[in-house]
Amino acid sequence: MVYQLVIFDNDGVLVDSEPISNTILSAYLTELGHPTTYEDSLRDYMGSAVHRVHDLVQERTGQRLPEDFERVLHERVFAAFEQELRPVPGVVEVLGELSAVGMPYCVASSSSHERIRVGHRVSGLDEWFEEEWIFSAEDVGRGKPAPDLFLHAADMMGVHPSQCVVIEDSPLGVEAARAAGMDVLGFTSMVPASKLTGATACFGEMKELSALLGLGA
Repeated sequence: MVYQLVIFDNDGVLVDSEPISNTILSAYLTELGHPTTYEDSLRDYMGSAVHRVHDLVQERTGQRLPEDFERVLHERVFAAFEQELRPVPGVVEVLGELSAVGMPYCVASSSSHERIRVGHRVSGLDEWFEEEWIFSAEDVGRGKPAPDLFLHAADMMGVHPSQCVVIEDSPLGVEAARAAGMDVLGFTSMVPASKLTGATACFGEMKELSALLGLGA
């Protein structure tokens, strides 16, 4: 399959943010009286937009999170990003290869535009992404696992969904990509391949991605 567009998830695929953000999220939920381990956070929230946190907490406890939950969470996450965030090892090389062969790519993330941009600035990935190549769950009515975000990204980039491949590291993201009618390559740095059911193929290190995309072949 020769793809016309590579769609990257952001957290855990482009920037090594999942350990940081899930450590902070689990600690904050526990602080608010909703005991959550790091493993719980990965299982329940990895790859999703913040509204899923609100929805699951209310569904499970009947309680609503504070109105300033998102503001406080983002403040804590952004502060940690400034000190700790790095690009996923090998992803800069992949972006360089895509650019060299002229293959279009973009990012479609459950995170807010602000979080994506902060992460890219801190990690140095901002030089690889034009503004019009960045798509957030904020742009659509429903985030992952709904297909809306990936379909929106394909539409804005002018490529049919069947000609797109998504790079994802979460079960919710894989589900969304498949629902959008796209191939999806599952990155297993955080979640084992057995959890990424439906992925077209899986890979464990970013240096393997070039071959899967047919770069340099």
